[in-house]
Amino acid sequence: MSFMGLMVLIVYESRWVYPEIQAYFSQTGSLTGQQLATRARGYVQSAQESLLVATSPLDIREANHALDLAYGLFDVSVYRQHYSCTVPSLALIEEMTGHLEQQQIEPIDAAHALFIVVDCLTRIEMHQLDRRGSVINDFSESTRRHNQVLTYSSLLIFVLGLAFWVMHERQLRQTEHATAEKLAWMARAMRDPLTGIGNRSALHQDVVSRDGESLGLILIDIDFFKQYNDALGHPQGDRLLRQLASMIEQALGLTAQLYRLGGDEFAALLPCPSNSV
Repeated sequence: MSFMGLMVLIVYESRWVYPEIQAYFSQTGSLTGQQLATRARGYVQSAQESLLVATSPLDIREANHALDLAYGLFDVSVYRQHYSCTVPSLALIEEMTGHLEQQQIEPIDAAHALFIVVDCLTRIEMHQLDRRGSVINDFSESTRRHNQVLTYSSLLIFVLGLAFWVMHERQLRQTEHATAEKLAWMARAMRDPLTGIGNRSALHQDVVSRDGESLGLILIDIDFFKQYNDALGHPQGDRLLRQLASMIEQALGLTAQLYRLGGDEFAALLPCPSNSV
């Protein structure tokens, strides 16, 4: 559960966009507030230059055209809402444009009057630059913090993954060891500990597993083994049983399987083809 939570956190952080800077760069379309103010101020100053050297109606028309462009860039909701000088400056541009078209004001006087608009746009431009710097600083700090979160989350996931891998390998080895021990125990359970040949359980299992086959069964009993064991002792009796088991196996050949049923009793299981019966 914690691993999935970390993955969700990383996906969220990788898709993160700082809302303030996103809003700042999208508030006026493709241009920022500072860029609009800068361009509008440039058009106003261009109009002033044309008015200061105006000698013909063509110069007046060029100045009015520049003022119209400045008005279009200046007349945005962001400026109207946040800067009190915007509305009076826009009204002044309209007034100067009308006076110039009707020749009700001298061009040089209109140029001087437009300094109020230039001053307003300059203040807006400087404020927007300050705001932009503040937003970028905040963005840089937030980016650093989010990068730290991503780094620590990635490191934690790596550590957890390594821990899971170690636990998996340990569990796998424990399972393999337990399986090997179980198989070894099962093998020992099917063997006579003294002679190393199969025991009664092994005989039963082999008969069941070969159901449907023609088999021959030989029962072997050692005469006077008890007297031999009592006379010479159990170690000698055990040695005799091991020797007899080896001799019987050699005599029966590779196709037969020898079992010790207990004490001095043995059994041999061998294939018996039906055509030989």
